[in-house]
Amino acid sequence: MGLLHGHDDESAGARRLAPALFMAVQMVALWAVGAAAEEGARLFKNCATCHEIGEGAKHKVGPHLDGLFGRPAGGLADFKYSDGMRRAGEDGLVWDAEALAQFLEKPRGFIKGNRMSYRGMPDADDRATLIGWLETATQSAPAENPARVAGSELDGEVHSFTDIVLQIDGDPDYGEYLAGDCLTCHQATGHADGIPSIVGLPKDYFIRALFEYRTNVRSNEVMKLRVANLANDEIAALAAYFSSLEPQ
Repeated sequence: MGLLHGHDDESAGARRLAPALFMAVQMVALWAVGAAAEEGARLFKNCATCHEIGEGAKHKVGPHLDGLFGRPAGGLADFKYSDGMRRAGEDGLVWDAEALAQFLEKPRGFIKGNRMSYRGMPDADDRATLIGWLETATQSAPAENPARVAGSELDGEVHSFTDIVLQIDGDPDYGEYLAGDCLTCHQATGHADGIPSIVGLPKDYFIRALFEYRTNVRSNEVMKLRVANLANDEIAALAAYFSSLEPQ
């Protein structure tokens, strides 16, 4: 009987201990989720200089990332993608965890001809953490981007200005002379360490971006001051120069 009572006491103790163990496991799991989310948000800072997510997200140097998962590459009609990114989407590339992992490892190697200046994230664990965070953070349905409302008066002005400047035969040597002001912030190597790269940008995209800063479609006080007094031939020269460069 004593042996039986001892067994009963052990069973009762185990039953009392089980809820505490369950709570401990739950707390560890919640901590791990929280830590992964915090690390994912930290890793996204590498992306945030060019991309926005969440309520009110707009296109910057790169497209906003809301609704990213399940979207074809180059799939936002109101963003000017590189030809390489458009072709990848036309060839069937859809963004999922596997595709993003390959792209983030070496963007220019995975999609030839895309203009993303980010060199890549070599650590597989970092990529997995960032992608896991993005899968939740980008779930919002993309809102209509006020900077790119098709058919709007401003959108027409942007296209008209871009076409006018593209007709100017920009002098890359003159652009190199003017580029000193740009290179006080942007890196000549094409690295994007907190400030978007402008090295290798297509001429039409470069021109459009400068006009959007001038007309407050893009909001950056430093850029507004820089572009306010640029003449059209100077913009054409800068576009010719920076489009001729390759990231190092």
